[in-house]
Amino acid sequence: MAEARLSRIILYVQDVARLSEFYRQAFAFSLGQHIEGEWAVLQAGACEIGLLKVGAGYRAPPGGWSGDNNNAKIVFSIDEPIEETRARLIALGVDMGHVKSYPGLTGPLCDGRDPGGNVFQISQAVAS
Repeated sequence: MAEARLSRIILYVQDVARLSEFYRQAFAFSLGQHIEGEWAVLQAGACEIGLLKVGAGYRAPPGGWSGDNNNAKIVFSIDEPIEETRARLIALGVDMGHVKSYPGLTGPLCDGRDPGGNVFQISQAVAS
C-alpha cells in the first residue's frame, strides 16, 4: 500500500475573509487560491488550510450560535517561546487559554479560538 500524507485541512466557516485575514496576521501564512467570500487556501507549511464558506443550511443565524460547535482542532507547532506567541495573539484580541503541558507527553501548549470560534492550539517542541 502506498503511504498517504496529509496535504490540506478544510474548515467550513461562516466568514472566509475574516478568518483568512486572522490566520495571515496571526501566523504569517500566505494566501494561495481564493474565491472572494467563498474559498481561501492558506500556505501553512507542509499542510494547507482551506477555508470554505458553509452551505446555506449551516449558516449561523443573526447574532450567531451559542455554545461550542467545533469538532476539530488545528495544532500549530511554533519555534518561539510559547509565552511570546500567546502574548502576541492576545494583543491581536484572540481568546487564549492558559499554557499547560503533560509531562512526559508534551511540551508547553495553549488553546485559543479564532474569530469564527474555531479552536486551535499552539504547541512548543520540547528541547531534546
